Amino acid sequence: MTTSTYRTGHVAVIGRPNVGKSTLTNALVGAKISIVSPRPQTTRHRLLGIATFPEGQLLLVDTPGIHREQGKSSATAMHRWMNRAARGAVEGVDAAVLVVRAGQWDDADSFAYEALRGAGVPVVLVVNQVDRMKDKTVLLPYLAKISEGRDFAGVHPVSALKRNGLDPLVKTLLALMPVQEAMYAEDEITDKSQRFLAGELVREQLMRQLGEELPYATTVEIEKFEVDGTMLRIGAVIWVERDGQKAIVIGKGGERLREIGSKSRIQMERLFGAKVFLETWVRVREGWSDDEAALRAFGYHD
Repeated sequence: MTTSTYRTGHVAVIGRPNVGKSTLTNALVGAKISIVSPRPQTTRHRLLGIATFPEGQLLLVDTPGIHREQGKSSATAMHRWMNRAARGAVEGVDAAVLVVRAGQWDDADSFAYEALRGAGVPVVLVVNQVDRMKDKTVLLPYLAKISEGRDFAGVHPVSALKRNGLDPLVKTLLALMPVQEAMYAEDEITDKSQRFLAGELVREQLMRQLGEELPYATTVEIEKFEVDGTMLRIGAVIWVERDGQKAIVIGKGGERLREIGSKSRIQMERLFGAKVFLETWVRVREGWSDDEAALRAFGYHD
């Protein structure tokens, strides 16, 4: 239901890698739609999170971390694609959220801010993980320092993980949105399909369990997604670039692959609200992360 004061609009969630953009998106949506791991660049795709409130609807564009490219020769096709996805997220939005980690501001944060300033949209600064600051007396001087000389439409210290400080942030963002009706139904939380989300949940477990060994050498393709009564039957292929990586993913006696599958299945059942029968396979495609055709085949579309 909408009123003459109901507001709806798009908000790009931007920042350097691993500052909590996906955690913030999930917290505002109220459901896990973006995967999270301690590894930088876990998010590879632009993903729309739909956060609906009595006063309005925020369409949150979660993005890969934006970072300065070091030249075409040193960046893989995957890294170039993620940067394009992050930069493209600000096109057509009504506002942007710049997420930084509490107590930190470096050249990468400045680079992200300048990219947003060039887009000509209002920028709201979200300082995440304030709960991890041991000395809270440094917070206000820190906020004053990073705000100096920069034009922010609002500054909000939050803990996305603990969901603290989100209500004032929502109020600020809604005030920047145009007055218009909701674009999505109240029970919709993302524009992505269950098939896409299933692949992301498998990839999340890969990042969590193998991030140190295979940080970016894996991707996931869902070959089968079938509804069988009250059960979902899902077949997931984990792609790696070398035979040695395949052995790492499978683990001794297949133990690691079973663990990845088990934890992925639990997350799928939680998100989809249904029983899941999940099968996983590991296959090799050499150099897929630097192959534009392979990226397109695996769903990395501009």
